[in-house]
Amino acid sequence: MPDNLSERPLTGLWFEELTPGLVVHHAIRRTITEADNVAFTTMTMNPAPIHLDADFASGTEFGRPLVNSLLTLGLTVGISVHETTMGTTVANLGFKEVSFGAPVYPGDTLRVETEVLDARPSASRPTQGIVTFEHRAYIVGSETLVCKAVRSGLMHCRPPQ
Repeated sequence: MPDNLSERPLTGLWFEELTPGLVVHHAIRRTITEADNVAFTTMTMNPAPIHLDADFASGTEFGRPLVNSLLTLGLTVGISVHETTMGTTVANLGFKEVSFGAPVYPGDTLRVETEVLDARPSASRPTQGIVTFEHRAYIVGSETLVCKAVRSGLMHCRPPQ
């Protein structure tokens, strides 16, 4: 474990605090703007007109541009960091499941909650544990579930005092 672990900005939870069944309702919310969507979509080299061309999108079943689903996923996980893993994570280990329940449009505000599904000590790293998180993003107002992501992370155990 790095000597400076306790000296870094820390708002996340230690492995021991991430018990199965814990649900964190994140304080941060985020309104996605058209500029966010255009910048993210072009930055990631996605030329799909459903995200970038209002005239094209007006002729689809959605009637207007959709927010890029990877931006939705990134915000869903990113919003959770401050209250779950900031300063206490070693690494993101991967995603087991990602689903998008409904479209997201520029102007929608997302709120996120995270549930700890599983936590176990690491077999090979005695000062760390593996936690499975389920992140869920909802549109504020309608409470429509728009993104669900199950991921695992390698977390630091609380350092000895």
